[in-house]
Amino acid sequence: MSSPENKNPPSLETDKDYTKAKTSVFQKSSPIDSSIKISGYDFTKGINYSEIFSSYKTMGFQASNLSKAIEIINNMIKYRLIDDPISLEEDEDYKNIEIRKKTRCTIFLGYTSNMSSCGMRDIIRYLCQYKMIDCIVTTCGGIEEDFIKCLAPFYLGDFTLKGSDLREKGLNRIGNLLVPNENYCLFEDWINPLLKEMLDKQKKKNKIYTPSKIIKFLGKKINNEKSIYYWCYKNKIPVFCPALTDGSIGDMMFFNNFRNPGFIVDILGDLVQLNKMALHAKKTGMIILGGGLIKHHICNANLMRNGADFSVYINTAQEFDGSDAGARPDEAVSWGKIKVGAQSVKVFAEVTLVFPIVVAETFAKDPKAASKLQEFENYGLEIKEKEMEMEKEKEKEKENEEGKNK
Repeated sequence: MSSPENKNPPSLETDKDYTKAKTSVFQKSSPIDSSIKISGYDFTKGINYSEIFSSYKTMGFQASNLSKAIEIINNMIKYRLIDDPISLEEDEDYKNIEIRKKTRCTIFLGYTSNMSSCGMRDIIRYLCQYKMIDCIVTTCGGIEEDFIKCLAPFYLGDFTLKGSDLREKGLNRIGNLLVPNENYCLFEDWINPLLKEMLDKQKKKNKIYTPSKIIKFLGKKINNEKSIYYWCYKNKIPVFCPALTDGSIGDMMFFNNFRNPGFIVDILGDLVQLNKMALHAKKTGMIILGGGLIKHHICNANLMRNGADFSVYINTAQEFDGSDAGARPDEAVSWGKIKVGAQSVKVFAEVTLVFPIVVAETFAKDPKAASKLQEFENYGLEIKEKEMEMEKEKEKEKENEEGKNK
């Protein structure tokens, strides 16, 4: 046993412990460099969706990132060159005040094929119908599935459906969506004559097609207002697809090559066009839904101008594996693909959950301001006509359904 003389008095030991614990727990706070206090929506005020989405700014976590994405896209829409001072190196044309008032941010929209597979296709079509974006970068599936939907529908299934059972039934699963093989047969019947027509023009008139020219041609031929690429054709929105052969379109080109070899697709021509769009733009904005090829292709084009001015990424990928899909905007800053000091954000979310909200709070909130169509004055009239057509279609469907049940 230790001698009682070597022990500290109990009161002194307790005081020391108390002081140490208190100092550790109650570390003095430094001033916070933020005026935003965390709060959520007060439902006692009733339901107001616009106010609910506005409350995301003070919600925290990904809600606040989503709010920032909305703010950045609205800034893309509002921007005019007149907002910036005239630089000494400015071209003479762009010193003109009227031209500066009309010069806007060039918006690059990128998305993966699953966005055409699901209901996001209709939202993207809206953006193209009223020319709210300047160009698209997507994958082969993002092209062909838009056209296939003009020929036959996709259906809601379930994530857990067994692949071997679906294979026996001739059904293809995309997440919880189902696509019958028959849809691809219809697509084959539609596209094969068009591939032959393009090959004939190449041989007879020496016309070489880039992927964007192929997509423009197909958009014209589909002649369907539900199609994204019909509206891209109508509104002269270039659609870039550097991996055009990576899907059913590539399969059809492969099979056609046995019977009619020699079709040339000029990928470099599109790369030059896309890079020049970025290079000559006064301000650029990137809206990228998903990752992989489409994300890097847009970012790399913006490298040609030392980076984009506005950037919004929406995807679920993480950065710990070093993938481009998972990379946050700050990584692109290090490469010169996003400008130092640019407005940028990544929303970690599945696109179908959040992008409809983004569009509702940006492009669709003030469509006249967002549209780059000259004849946008007719927008309201067109919307009313569309609504009337939709009501008529619903009535017909209801009558047909009632007729079947009798």
